Amino acid sequence: MADVLYFEFGEMRIFSNFVLVIMKEGITVKPEYNDDLLEVSEKYFRDRPFGYITFRKNSYAVNPMVYFKTSEIKNLVAFAVVSTDGLKIANLELEKRFLKKPFKHFKNLDEAKMWVNEMIDNTPG
Repeated sequence: MADVLYFEFGEMRIFSNFVLVIMKEGITVKPEYNDDLLEVSEKYFRDRPFGYITFRKNSYAVNPMVYFKTSEIKNLVAFAVVSTDGLKIANLELEKRFLKKPFKHFKNLDEAKMWVNEMIDNTPG
């Protein structure tokens, strides 16, 4: 792990192939938060593929419009959600419709990391 970055919405842990994001309790994820993700992608993953893992251990809302901007990040090749909460899992089907990237749900972090790394390994370069 290279860095841990703190933002208004939560924390982002930077790994060699992906970011792991833990959102703050009670927030609403807004499209403008993508500006921070874009900056991170340019600083840490310039010209190479990376993945995004959100570890949904806190309760928060997601404005699905956020995914339109997330979809524009060219080198983002995988989006994983880790959650065991049934309601959060049900919301994923709606969220998945807005993101134009591979999007997958996992019940544990290790499986999400493996999938993201596989997606990166299989990205033509």
